Amino acid sequence: MAQVLEFKLPDLGEGLTEAEIVRWLVEVGDVVAIDQPVVEVETAKAMVEVPCPYGGVVTARFGEEGSELPVGAPLLTVAVGATEAPSASPEPSADEEPSAGSGSGNVLVGYGTGAPVARRRRIRPAGVGAAAPVAAAAPAAAVDPAPVRPAPVAVAVGEVNGRQGPVAVVSPLVRRLARQHEIDLRQLTGSGPDGLILRADVDSAIRRAGEAGSATEPEARTTAESVVAAAPTVHAGTAAPAAAERIPLRGVRGAVADKLSRSRSEIPDATCWVDADATELMAARAAMNAASGPSGGPKVSVLALLARICTAALARYPELNSTVDTAAREIVRLPGVHLGFAAQTERGLVVPVVRDAHTRNAESIGAEIARLTELARTGKLSPAQLTGGTFTLNNYGVFGVDGSTPIINHPEAAMLGVGRIMPKPWVHNGELAVRQVVQLSLTFDHRVCDGGTAGGFLRYVADCVEQPAVLLRTL
Repeated sequence: MAQVLEFKLPDLGEGLTEAEIVRWLVEVGDVVAIDQPVVEVETAKAMVEVPCPYGGVVTARFGEEGSELPVGAPLLTVAVGATEAPSASPEPSADEEPSAGSGSGNVLVGYGTGAPVARRRRIRPAGVGAAAPVAAAAPAAAVDPAPVRPAPVAVAVGEVNGRQGPVAVVSPLVRRLARQHEIDLRQLTGSGPDGLILRADVDSAIRRAGEAGSATEPEARTTAESVVAAAPTVHAGTAAPAAAERIPLRGVRGAVADKLSRSRSEIPDATCWVDADATELMAARAAMNAASGPSGGPKVSVLALLARICTAALARYPELNSTVDTAAREIVRLPGVHLGFAAQTERGLVVPVVRDAHTRNAESIGAEIARLTELARTGKLSPAQLTGGTFTLNNYGVFGVDGSTPIINHPEAAMLGVGRIMPKPWVHNGELAVRQVVQLSLTFDHRVCDGGTAGGFLRYVADCVEQPAVLLRTL
């Protein structure tokens, strides 16, 4: 007899309390194997696939795509112990345990029993819709036992404005944006490869919809993503004023807002900065890359060199590689450097972490930065790769700005900011010359050190930028 078990949204690590359903990977009636991914969710730190610890027939799904669920809320129910549709007698129970061999017990992402993955089959219980939660259903004959052929990667199948059908779109962000503005993706012609719908296509559709609706009478409208107030009365012949848009602070944006607010409220930060002549650093980088030859491996980036300079500076000034235990009123100096670097992605600002950066050379750090950056761009960073940093390097020069006063990445004690490297007039060897100049800024927690230590750290970094040979003395 089939046993119906309830699988709840697990704690995905790092104290996360909720997640947003991005895409269901199974439907009601599907046969799933132990530890098979069943849903793709977006947390405040990463986008992950959640595996189910039970093997059997999916009898119910809880939550629509785009909705948020708290940790511990039901995700789906699975009828365990039968390859046919479940009988009507058992009820879902959070207290029931799977029989031997039917579940892994591993509900955290990345864990599994290693059991062979069964081919996916669709078993549709009689009278059951795919979207409605079902506790039990009468037995039904299996439909075509042949495995369901997966859809192409560039096609997501789901409901758009109440209609079912394939949509040529990959990014969950694009789908969410379309849902927010009630844009039917199937009515769009994608400008990407093979007709792929990009965010720019959705933005254009939103603008066209706004222009078409500007002459109509404004209405009060509430959706799951925004609340738009009714427009005030306007005189004849005047265009209706644009309505304000409310954007919920959740997901990555919400996590960033919480962390920055906490940093400002808890950390008494101060900032010091200095202009440095980076001409010699750029020349040293060019020499390194030239020495490697055309096929000598990846090039060393400026960010990798600055990261290596930071680890050397933190060895001299360990006060800045620390955190503050406010409850115990203690400064905790950390034994290793886990270097975070700010990266801008479609999901927002994230800070991947290079583990044990103090044990790596510039080439190793550069390779790890490149690997983590690619994962960040594709939304595949795990929560573990976004946490545990002890010091952050922020290269805001890529945005074309010279300086900034960055907010410390709580609970760290300091952040080094780097502006763009630009040719500027500079006094060199007593004469005016055009040199490659960069502004460096250090924001630090004034509880862990005073200005002398912060200034010493920043001056050492600037000296290494201006005279890279200085760094050789500490290698």
